[in-house]
Amino acid sequence: MAEPALPENELWLLSFYRTSEISGALFFGRLARSLSGPIQHDMTKHFADESLHSWYWTSCIYKLGAEPLKLADAYQDQYVSVAGLPANLMEVLALTQVFERRVINQYALHSRVPNLKVEVAETLERIMPDEKWHIEWVGKALKQMEPDYGAENVKAALTRYTDADREVYRKTMAEHEDRVKDLMSPKRR
Repeated sequence: MAEPALPENELWLLSFYRTSEISGALFFGRLARSLSGPIQHDMTKHFADESLHSWYWTSCIYKLGAEPLKLADAYQDQYVSVAGLPANLMEVLALTQVFERRVINQYALHSRVPNLKVEVAETLERIMPDEKWHIEWVGKALKQMEPDYGAENVKAALTRYTDADREVYRKTMAEHEDRVKDLMSPKRR
C-alpha cells in the first residue's frame, strides 16, 4: 500500500493553521468594515494578510498532494470560553497581540522541524514577515490607546489574554499531543 502524500498528523496541523487563518480573516474583515479613522487602514491590511495566509496554507496542502481537512474550530475560538468576550476595541487588540505572538512562535518552532518539506518551509517564510508586522502594528495601536483606556487597563488585558492563551495552548497540546510529538520528533523522516 502506498504511503499517503501527506501524513495524517501533518495534514491536520497544516489544516489547523489554515482554519485559524480563515477565522482571523473573517473576524478582521468584519472589524475593518465597522471601523473608521486611522486604525481602519492597518486593520484592513491585517484582514488581507490573514486571508492570503489561509490561501497559502490551502495551496501548500494541495502542492503536497492532499486536500485540507474541514476542522470545526480554530485555535482562537477557544479564547472566549476561557477569558470571555472582549469588551472593547482595546481588549480585541490585546487578545490579538497575544494570539499573534503565539502564532509567530508556533510558526518559528515549526520552521525548525527536522526534514521539513520545502513547500511548508516556503509557506512559513512567506507568512512570518506579516506575522511580525501584525505584532508591531497592534503593539503601537495599544500604546496609542493608553491615554483613553489607561496603561494599567491595557497591561491587565494583555495579562488576562496571556493567561487565557496559556490555558488554550495547554488544552490544545493535551488534546493533540500525539500529533504534535510525531511532527516535532528529531527522528522524523
